[in-house]
Amino acid sequence: MSREPTAAQRRVIDAADPVTGRLRGTEAQLTALVRGGLAFRHPRPPHDHFLTPAGRRLREAPAGAPERPAPSTEVFAARVGGAEEEVPPSAAVRLREVRSAWQGLLELRRMTNPDGAVDRPCAWERGHLVRAAALALEAAGHHPKTAGADGYRVRATPQPEAVAVYAPDAAARSACAATLERAGWQAGEYTEPRTRVRYLLASPRRA
Repeated sequence: MSREPTAAQRRVIDAADPVTGRLRGTEAQLTALVRGGLAFRHPRPPHDHFLTPAGRRLREAPAGAPERPAPSTEVFAARVGGAEEEVPPSAAVRLREVRSAWQGLLELRRMTNPDGAVDRPCAWERGHLVRAAALALEAAGHHPKTAGADGYRVRATPQPEAVAVYAPDAAARSACAATLERAGWQAGEYTEPRTRVRYLLASPRRA
């Protein structure tokens, strides 16, 4: 969203069903939340609206917390890894945010996969490959690369529906591959022809 939710929109978010994240509000309120990445409209009748992981994060913010920066259009700002990424100021807060985002993503799978499956990625993940793969890794306890520590890096590739995952060594690559496979991805190890760097090529499983 380009700005924080209005007071009325925030009341809609706070009143969401605690389990499913189902929303009640005016069409204008719900449309604005969808546009801002805080809600999604279910594709099947009766086309109810539900919180996205970002919406769940906002709802779970402690009462009286300072206003957050306007959310981006990404459902969740997963850490993709890189020397430019900063370590979150509070590891405990970040852990809660990541767990909430992952649970919200599983709910998104349940609500948008045609058969309600939660063991394979949904359409949103296939449209946001780097962020989705990074969230799966971070939610499982892997640490991204930062200026002060080595870790995974997730990068886009020219191949359709595939991301490259770099890790410090063979054991880390194997652990990342296992995590992604449990999260519904397919992952195989490859070598870059020019640099000889080993990496994982991962893509969301469809069935």
